[in-house]
Amino acid sequence: MVEKLLELHKNSYTPTYKFPVSAIVISKDGREFVGVNVENANGTSICAERVAITSAVAHGLKRGDFKEINIMVSNGKIGTPCFACRQVILEFFEENDIVRCYSTNGEYKEYTVKELCPYPFGIEDIKWK
Repeated sequence: MVEKLLELHKNSYTPTYKFPVSAIVISKDGREFVGVNVENANGTSICAERVAITSAVAHGLKRGDFKEINIMVSNGKIGTPCFACRQVILEFFEENDIVRCYSTNGEYKEYTVKELCPYPFGIEDIKWK
């Protein structure tokens, strides 16, 4: 997985911050969907995690079809998803699915969705009674 994430880093578009991030979503049936971060001048950049997840959704995956997401940041440290990405992960992954966060030197930490998002906010929180 480390080699795949490092290779994917090359596709990041990071002219401003020079901070590549890559992500690979793996579905329960073994398919892989990739994503990289894409910066732009007006600040509405998109994160690698959301690119990978939305690619999977565009290919027909639904909540319950996801198994894990693997993420690598470029600063040599182990990073975790931003809160916007955590919300999207909550919407598509189940609480015991795996979020594996890598550094570029191959170290990683593994979390469940529940560990990264202990106080979820979902569709049930905005439904009228």
